[in-house]
Amino acid sequence: MSKRKQTLGEFIIENQTSFKYTSGELSRLLNSIRLAAKVVNHEVNKAGLVDIIGNAGDTNIQGEDQQKLDVYANEKFIQTLTKRNIVCGIASEEEDDFIAINSQDENNQNKYVVLIDPLDGSSNIDVNVSVGTIFSIYRRVTPLGTPVTLDDFLQKGSAQVAAGYVVYGTSTMLVYTTGHGVNGFTLNPAIGSYYLSHPDMEFPEDGHIYSVNEGYYSDFPVGIKKYIKYCQEDGEDRPYTSRYIGSLVSDFHRNMIKGGIYMYPKSSKNPNGKLRLLYECNPMAFIAEQAKGKASDGFARIMDIQPTALHERVSFICGSKNMVEKAEEFMRNAE
Repeated sequence: MSKRKQTLGEFIIENQTSFKYTSGELSRLLNSIRLAAKVVNHEVNKAGLVDIIGNAGDTNIQGEDQQKLDVYANEKFIQTLTKRNIVCGIASEEEDDFIAINSQDENNQNKYVVLIDPLDGSSNIDVNVSVGTIFSIYRRVTPLGTPVTLDDFLQKGSAQVAAGYVVYGTSTMLVYTTGHGVNGFTLNPAIGSYYLSHPDMEFPEDGHIYSVNEGYYSDFPVGIKKYIKYCQEDGEDRPYTSRYIGSLVSDFHRNMIKGGIYMYPKSSKNPNGKLRLLYECNPMAFIAEQAKGKASDGFARIMDIQPTALHERVSFICGSKNMVEKAEEFMRNAE
């Protein structure tokens, strides 16, 4: 008889003492994200039905069209986190500015801020390809009981206390870290519970998959061009296989399991890079490093970058350690 799998709720409670702040707030916060993700998952899974797919007729701060499901996911995560009185502030990729929550309430001693990409890869919604949610959690740096400020959000990735993602695919998985390794939980839709299905997830040191939008090849830096050619050449364990879904969560998730490298470098069209440091790169970098992978902007550790704006973009290279270091080598030699 097989051993009963541990639920996400049980796992969070059992492991909360390994977190250096043991008040239980972080556990409650992770449970709130779990709840919101289940609600969003329900909508994602019926996205082929009328009135949920397609554009909402508006654009976000990045100037990109907002999908209807983008807006829905954003509202659900903000509502869930706000109503449960757990966080003192939220920043979302879909919002122009951060949101302060009950920041002047004398009973509100909440310590955490959440940064979130509510629906990563949303351009894939209409064609039934996997999308995801990415989240990042920090302890505030301003005094308790005062309104949160921009400083609470513009922290280096190395200050994160937790980060994770949800992938809405053939099965729905929540993967997260609090700095003690990476664990993955799969949703059983019949009963609505997540079960530990992928304990102690790790990137293989080497891989055979490279993930990059080669349609932008001519706009990439010389070092990235040369690394892509290296991936395609005959050699020991090469050529590598090209796999690119276009949803960061999905590409990252596959590469962590199978071994590979994900690249979204700066280009002539996006001179600072395309992905957002706070909502995408930092949380994924934290997960990667906890899973024995590596995340870089091509020259330096992602989590050492000091953010200067909520919607700052950076170049992003992430995945199996040896593959990322090889890409960095090509970048350095091209300078």
